[in-house]
Amino acid sequence: MIEVFFDGAANGNPGLAGGGVYINEGNGKEVRRSFPLGILSSNHEAEFAALNAALQYCASVGYRSVSFRTDSQLVNQSLEKRHVKNECFAQYLDQALVLIDQFDLFFCKWIPDKQNKNADTLARLEIQKQLRMHNKEEH
Repeated sequence: MIEVFFDGAANGNPGLAGGGVYINEGNGKEVRRSFPLGILSSNHEAEFAALNAALQYCASVGYRSVSFRTDSQLVNQSLEKRHVKNECFAQYLDQALVLIDQFDLFFCKWIPDKQNKNADTLARLEIQKQLRMHNKEEH
C-alpha cells in the first residue's frame, strides 16, 4: 500500500497557502510534491485543500490503494465522519469524498506533527516560492 503524507500551510489568515505531499511508494522510492493553493482563509482551509491536491495527484498517477497520513485532527475526523460542521470546509470534503471513491482502498490516519515533517516542509517551501514570485512581479 502506498503511504501518502500531506500537509497544508497558510501564511496568515487569510494568506498565501501551500500544500505538500510526501509519498512512500515502497522499495526505497519516494515522491515529493508541493502545490500552490492560492490565498486561503486559514490553515485549516489549507489542510483541506492539500488533501484534495494529494488525492488528485494520487488518482492521476494511478495509485489504487493508498494510506493517507495527516497531522490535522479536523481533516481526519471529517473524513471518518464524512461530515464537517464548518460550511467553509464542506465543499472540500465533498470533493475529497468523490475522489476517495475512485480508489480501491483508502485509509486516513492522524499522526503527530513531528511525524509529518516532510510534507510540512514541502508546504512551507511552496509558500516561500509563491512569495518570491510575487516579490519578483512587483519589481
